[in-house]
Parts: sequence; structure tokens; C-alpha cells
Amino acid sequence: MKYRNALPQMNGTQMITDGGLETTLIFHDGLELPLFAAFKALESDKGLAAIDAYMTRFADLACRERRGFVMDTPTWRASARWAAELGLTQETLRAVHQETVCTLIRLRERFEHPQTSPFVVNGVIGPQDDGYAPSSTLTADQAEAYHCVQVGWFEEFGADMVSGITMTYADEAIGIASAAKSRNMPVSIAFTVETDGALPSGQSLRDAIQTVDDETDGYPAYYMINCAHPDHFSHVLKGDWTGRIMGLRANASRLSHAELDAADTLDDGDPQELGDLYAQLAHLLPNLTVLGGCCGTDHRHVAAICAST
Repeated sequence: MKYRNALPQMNGTQMITDGGLETTLIFHDGLELPLFAAFKALESDKGLAAIDAYMTRFADLACRERRGFVMDTPTWRASARWAAELGLTQETLRAVHQETVCTLIRLRERFEHPQTSPFVVNGVIGPQDDGYAPSSTLTADQAEAYHCVQVGWFEEFGADMVSGITMTYADEAIGIASAAKSRNMPVSIAFTVETDGALPSGQSLRDAIQTVDDETDGYPAYYMINCAHPDHFSHVLKGDWTGRIMGLRANASRLSHAELDAADTLDDGDPQELGDLYAQLAHLLPNLTVLGGCCGTDHRHVAAICAST
């Protein structure tokens, strides 16, 4: 909880995130991740080594670039619905959250240079249903009740903040923000969009952000866009509301969500092109401080982003 009351990215400190953890583990490290659950890799020595090597690459990059590092827990699929499908008990799931937070705290102790490279422990919360095309949705109250367990664990075990990642509709984001508010946890919300720049629900990105802010009295510390190529959303970034977007975790691939879902090979795009596109997006997003990648990206892409911004 070192930065819980003063997130460095909120005072203008430039931060990186990691890239596409799950796609790296599957396509580069040859691991099987049932239900795309990265935390399942923690069950084997090979998986533990792969995640440690993966996070170490980004920690090294942050130190070299003299940027902070928002360190994500591998818990995007570690909520009750997915745990049940994986046959995990609540007790086991709680232990996963404790282990992942403690592991990142140890990583911080190894690498952090507080004056130049603050390392923030971020508890990742994924959607209750599919991250691209949910077959069912929750009300804001249902989402708060569902996600409050994870938020509580992250608060208990010492995370600095939590993030709702790959949100496809506003009500679930409202629930996550409300759960975080009830535990006094800073929270960021990352929406994903389709190739037309709108959320999978059809709502515009602008309306989704404004709806969450209206319903939570502006509680989220900031918003992000993730799991979409810059070409899919750059055209909608117009107006004062874009000041609420402080983070980008884009794909290097121009494939749609449906195409990514069906792909059996990795499309990792062009790291340098992605870096150049981030430089252009920085002119549209005046408060941009958190830069990383999503599906298909790795340390090469984030290094290119750092070089370009």
C-alpha cells in the first residue's frame, strides 16, 4: 500500500505497464492457460519462471527508461465465476491474490528507484463475462457485489490500487468503481472498443466514461483504453472528456475482437509502428501518463513506445 494515497501517475510521473501477459505465456512460452487464466501458470515451475522472467523484463525496462512501472497482478480471470469453471475454491482463489500481490511487492523491493522509477502494485479485475462479447450483463449493483470480494482481497494484501480491465459496458465499470470506493482503494477503469471506436455494448467511449463519472461522483482516478488498435479509436478522441484518459494499453494487431478470438497464431504487429502511433495519440490525450500494451504485445513494443513518447 506504499502508493495508495499518492499514485505517482497522478502527479505526471511517466509510467509503463506490461504488455499481453496471456498471449506471451501461450505463444512465446508454450504454456496452456485454460479460460485465458494467467494465474494458472503459477501452478508449475515452468509457469512461475515464465512470469518472473516476463515481469523482470519490464522492470528492467522501467529502470532503464527512468519511468515508473504499474505492475499488474495476473488476475484478470481470477474472479468467482471463472474460478468456479476452473474448479477452484474460494480459499484457493484468496491465496492466489495474496501470492500475486506479495510477489509484486518483492519485485518492487528488487528494482524500484523511488525518485525515478516508482513501482505501483495494481490489482487487476477482469469482466465477469467475456471480455469481447459478453453473453450476459450485470447491473451496477450486481457488479459491485460480485467484484467487491476481489477488491477487498487487494486492499487486505497491500495493493496500491485496483483496475477494471477490458470493460465492455458501463454498468460493470460502475460496480467496480463503487466497490473500490467502499474500500477506499484508488481505481482505474479500462474500456475496450470495437473497430468503430464504440464499446462492444454499442455505447460511445465518451458516454461510458461520463456515465461512470456521473454515477460514482467521479471516483475513478483515471480511465484507460485497452485491447484495441489505435486505428480503432483515435478518431473518437475529441473533446474535453479525453482529459480523463490517462492510460493506453493498445494492441499492435489491427484485427477485430472476433478475429483475435478465432486466431490460432499470434499477430504481434510492428513494435515501431505502435510506438509511432502512441506518439500521435499523446497529442490527443493531454494527461497521458500510463503506457503499455495488450494482446500480442511484449517488452519490445513497450520499449518502442518509450522511445517514441
